[in-house]
Amino acid sequence: MARGRRRAPRSAWGSGWAMAGYGAAALALVGSVVAGSGDDVALVVDGKAMALRSTAGTVGEVLEEAGVSLGDNDYLHPDAHTPISDGATIVVRHARPITLTVDGRTARHVVTAMSVGGALDELAIKHTGSRLSVSREGTVPLSGMSVTMLTPRRVHVIANGRRLTTTTTSATVRGVLREKRVRYGDGYRITPPLDSFPRRGTVIRVDAPGPVAPPHTIPIRPEVAALNWAALAACESGGDPRAFNPSGPYYGLYQFGLQMWLAVGGVSTPHVWPAEEQTYRAQLLYQRVGGRWQAQWPHCGARLFS
Repeated sequence: MARGRRRAPRSAWGSGWAMAGYGAAALALVGSVVAGSGDDVALVVDGKAMALRSTAGTVGEVLEEAGVSLGDNDYLHPDAHTPISDGATIVVRHARPITLTVDGRTARHVVTAMSVGGALDELAIKHTGSRLSVSREGTVPLSGMSVTMLTPRRVHVIANGRRLTTTTTSATVRGVLREKRVRYGDGYRITPPLDSFPRRGTVIRVDAPGPVAPPHTIPIRPEVAALNWAALAACESGGDPRAFNPSGPYYGLYQFGLQMWLAVGGVSTPHVWPAEEQTYRAQLLYQRVGGRWQAQWPHCGARLFS
């Protein structure tokens, strides 16, 4: 009987099961290499954070991968050419318009800060103590917004014989008077007007209505009216209808003594009346003394003929 050749023993490494195992291990190894490739990157766009795994080489390439576009005025940190490293953080803030009105003056700006207070800081505008139309913590949207700011200003109020100085953030004279509880009513004369803006150094006057002016029953002759009454007033009082000289006392544009003022039909004291009433009484006095101005205005009367 012929003897057959002996088969060589089969190695376990060459079995079909082993080959299948090699394939699975290889796939697992490749998978682990793929899963482990790239760098972990934190991308923060307009305050919203996202985690990325990227194989990009630079910040700019990461943004391109993430589909984040940049404009000329946008904020980016770090720079687009900065190489990426594992654990890097990239911050993008898109530019947004803001219209800012400060104490009545309006200007338009572009900022990348996301809050109103941050926008003011970015523009180097001091806002401590100021009054804003919106919250400092409010968000500046990408579409933009308008902000009104009123800064603290020192103004002066003269009312009821008293003068006071105050610091205000009010937008109107009316607001200042309300803050200081200054009362006024119909017939009061208020300067500047109630709705005007009180700028730094503004003097606000509140004058109660004076008595009713007596009628002008005696006409002034044309030659008297034609004299240079403005020059006389400028010499006597500096042209100030409210002038007061305690040495007389003398009052108003033409420095009337009280007795002479009453003698020509004046009421109260001259300096509570407007210039027109004071000028009428001065012209009436000139007529009453027959043009002998020397006794009435010895130092300035000659100005009438200048």
